[in-house]
Amino acid sequence: MRVHHLNCISTCPLGGHLMDGRTHGVLERGHLSCHCLLVETNAGLVLIDTGFGLRDVAEPRARLSAFFLALVKPDLREDMTAIRQIQRLGFDPRDVRHIVLTHLDFDHAGGLDDFPHARVHLMTRERDAALAQHTWMDRQRFRPQQWSTRGQWRTYDSTSGAAWMGLECVHDLHGLPPEILLVPLPGHTFGHAAVAVRTPERWLLLAGDAYFYHREMDPQPYCTPGLRFYQWMLEKDRTARLHNQQRLRALRQQHGAEVEVFCSHDVVEFERVAGLPARLPAGALQHAPTA
Repeated sequence: MRVHHLNCISTCPLGGHLMDGRTHGVLERGHLSCHCLLVETNAGLVLIDTGFGLRDVAEPRARLSAFFLALVKPDLREDMTAIRQIQRLGFDPRDVRHIVLTHLDFDHAGGLDDFPHARVHLMTRERDAALAQHTWMDRQRFRPQQWSTRGQWRTYDSTSGAAWMGLECVHDLHGLPPEILLVPLPGHTFGHAAVAVRTPERWLLLAGDAYFYHREMDPQPYCTPGLRFYQWMLEKDRTARLHNQQRLRALRQQHGAEVEVFCSHDVVEFERVAGLPARLPAGALQHAPTA
């Protein structure tokens, strides 16, 4: 299976260097990616997370919370939406038959509307918690305005499943090849999951928001102060979140030759794995003019 790496609209949070560890000052906006995958399979194209979508770009105030628009200020470029990058790669968006979600936060599920015929796979607990809208923060992060395809959702139980690389309750996905797996990693949200994709070279594990900064996977983990606060602010289960970060570190140490682990929002990881600057849409280097 061939895998394409897409940055489906960067966010530019307050705090600069305190957030991303790369921006020069703290008064500038930082730069976080929104790492999505497009997988070519015999069952059609599979999109893993969607980032922000066309309607988010066109109507941000109607679709997204004022709180997060001010805090993370997404760089709402239409050419960076998943659908436009898929078209740029030469595919028909109607061939996206399946979408697999790590979770339902606004910056991961905003492109669902752009693929109205795709079957959407996610954890049952994620769907139920997002629909419940129990807290003020839930209402800011989970945006029903983005869920026009709810009738196409298929959910999976977090208490059953197989073992994979030391992780439990892992699911094959209905209608998809066994090379794509949904791996429960709760904490950031109650139904948060990673998605594993087997390529000819190795497994890829998109860990979503299980962590935010590449050095959190070091044997002596480190996170920038801003992202440490951001994770604390959004976590639904701190014990589970920290436990799952430790499990990911163990996976990297024990299976690093077999599995490439990366999260959704770290630009360093995106550019290393994708081989593409995070500011460019997929396929941009292939289409660049040559001297």
